[in-house]
Amino acid sequence: MTRPCFDVRDAVVVITGGTGGIGSATARELLRRGAKVAVLDLHPDTARIAERMSADSAIGVVADVRDRASLDRAVAEVVDRFGGIDVAIANAGILSRSATLRTTSASSIESVFAVNVTGVVNTVHACMDQVIARRGQFVLISSVFTIPYAMSKAAVEQLGRGLQAELAPHSVSTTVAYFSLIETDMIKHGVDDDPLVNDLLTVLPRPLLKRLPPAAAATALADGIARRAPRVTAPARWKPVSSLRGLIAPALDPRLARHPRTQAALTALDARTHTH
Repeated sequence: MTRPCFDVRDAVVVITGGTGGIGSATARELLRRGAKVAVLDLHPDTARIAERMSADSAIGVVADVRDRASLDRAVAEVVDRFGGIDVAIANAGILSRSATLRTTSASSIESVFAVNVTGVVNTVHACMDQVIARRGQFVLISSVFTIPYAMSKAAVEQLGRGLQAELAPHSVSTTVAYFSLIETDMIKHGVDDDPLVNDLLTVLPRPLLKRLPPAAAATALADGIARRAPRVTAPARWKPVSSLRGLIAPALDPRLARHPRTQAALTALDARTHTH
């Protein structure tokens, strides 16, 4: 049995992809609540960015989630500084240029899966012994939009569900976070700057497309950690949609196949020359 609640005060939290967007906002929110935070990121100024968050309670380590040895070194540095790890948040993720699967290069698909799936597995594996020793938590960032990005996030969801059962005997809990569109640079460049992606989103009800600031996602994550919640969904209006995806998706698929604007956008995407 896992504990019903979790006090983040003095807890040591590792956050991958922590120098911007959801990761940075979550780091700041957890620091505000009294946690010690280790920010892991590819950004060369990761240490300086973390120090600006807190000179005493934050550490920044340059690490590549695709490289297990790099993560092992980062984890060792965090343990040396703070004595252990209570929570590991596998937040690092990338979004490839929008395209149909047919026009997406193999290298682009491999890059997305290397970060969004293998990177999450590496993060969990590298932190596993520490988190088990402290009966802590894993937090995995999935998506309510569940082709390479969606597939990778669906894989993360299933990993989280498996860990919930596998780690229960160790009193370790796993939270899977389901977010819609968060106001991050990744969304700005990967969605907002691409009119074809916006056309694809028109099939969804407008209220479900409301953007959230990173701080709102960070608060939802921090609250979920405090409750050891198996699921965190933001915005809240996505909860019934997320819970009923197994019923909604099969009903939505025929509509997508017939929706003129969606099909026109897909045709335009298919005509793109993919350069990545």
